[in-house]
Amino acid sequence: MNHVIDPLTADIENQYRAEFAVGEHSARHLRRVLRIYLTGAGLLEVAGVAELALTELVANVVRHVPGRRCRVCFLIRPGVVRVEVADNCSLLPVPAACDPLAEGGRGLLLVEAVSDRWGVEPRPDGSGKTVWFECLARTPDLSAAAQPAPRP
Repeated sequence: MNHVIDPLTADIENQYRAEFAVGEHSARHLRRVLRIYLTGAGLLEVAGVAELALTELVANVVRHVPGRRCRVCFLIRPGVVRVEVADNCSLLPVPAACDPLAEGGRGLLLVEAVSDRWGVEPRPDGSGKTVWFECLARTPDLSAAAQPAPRP
């Protein structure tokens, strides 16, 4: 059963957390949620690369995590969008040096290529990990939006 986890802070507009059992079509739905958050934050400029990197992280869960359960977190902060995918599998992903004709194995290389930073944080007790990436973004000038429009 999929369920949304309550936000850990009152900063609900800039944070999304949910737990899923992911499948083949889950990346499409999560991309849609990410785009909604980025659009609402005025950060549509990074939506394409963030969606692509998210797709790769979700695909890794589908392919490599027993039970396919993960927690997804989108954090939108001034100048940066951070996406985290956490699971209970202790095996750490590594970018593969693969055959150029292979059908897979390039996901993390793609995440590295399109994001500004990425990494893997194993849980201290060895019970899983969080794979994350960040995309730097131009912070919208919200003060201009708050100004009333000039009268004709």
